[in-house]
Amino acid sequence: MGMKINAGLPLPADLKAEYPLSDNIRKIKEKRDREIRDIFTGRSDKFVVIVGPCSADNEESVCEYVNRLAEVNEKVSDRLMIIPRIYTNKPRTTGEGYKGMLHQPEPDQAPDLLAGIIAIRKMHIRAIGESGLTAADEMLYPENRSYLDDILSYEAIGARSVENQQHRLTASGMDIPVGMKNPTSGDFSVMLNSVVAAQSSHTFIYRGMDVTTDGNDLAHVILRGGVDKYGTCIPNYHYEDLVRLLDAYQQRDLKNPAAIVDANHSNSNKEFREQIRIVSEVLHSRNYNPELKKLVKGVMIESYLEEGCQKIDENRVYGKSITDPCLGWADTERLIYKIREEC
Repeated sequence: MGMKINAGLPLPADLKAEYPLSDNIRKIKEKRDREIRDIFTGRSDKFVVIVGPCSADNEESVCEYVNRLAEVNEKVSDRLMIIPRIYTNKPRTTGEGYKGMLHQPEPDQAPDLLAGIIAIRKMHIRAIGESGLTAADEMLYPENRSYLDDILSYEAIGARSVENQQHRLTASGMDIPVGMKNPTSGDFSVMLNSVVAAQSSHTFIYRGMDVTTDGNDLAHVILRGGVDKYGTCIPNYHYEDLVRLLDAYQQRDLKNPAAIVDANHSNSNKEFREQIRIVSEVLHSRNYNPELKKLVKGVMIESYLEEGCQKIDENRVYGKSITDPCLGWADTERLIYKIREEC
């Protein structure tokens, strides 16, 4: 056979029982989930800032980062909803390279999925307990989200997964906002079709069970730029792109029209400092057009303690990305304060 079984994994209910949420964390999540829902349904005009490392590779540095965010949050929470990026699954275009803490709790060691599942649950719980901020993660593997579905306040479906049927149907069973990224081609129709699917009820197979979902009225789009047939990046955060998205939304019968703009990836061509300028342009577009102000609910920013990125070796710098390059903390803090002033 071309596949071997390495180990059985625990049922999500068993892992949750072993690593449970405290009553205080449950209350924090309930409160933040209500606040985030109000933003996506239009009851609140707060602006969402989903910010954090490209990949969460180390519990200590991630929790330090989130704790710093919590201090900033105290000064901006009147206008902003800060959601830390604690991304524990890393999609790889070719399948090579570090795939996130779920796969490798220690980046320089062999994959260990059981240890990874435990590590990411413990890290998320610690981050909430210390900071009071519930986080976002990417749903790279639909069957694995059951290990974190009582913790997360936001989930994203990536550009390579957004056309996948299982991702779309699983998203339809969530009760938190789920952002559907445009595919790497940049095609708006694919992205919006994913939102239609996620907002609808479905019956399908999930973790060996026959399930039916209610549909997720908070499913929405994330603009992350695309590439043409030659691999050249084509951004989609400009004013004209946002207006075209608004028109496309209006042609469909969708609940709670909403968009998040990813300031990195193909929008910045991974020039991480460009995120500062891109966010500023998005805010300007929102302020110029009242309809866009209602549609664009927030931005997504890749940021860590130290700017840039590094290789996985014995000389790794604490708090520096081992995947895509990120803004450093000083620039991030200034940017968040600027967003508060302009949104």
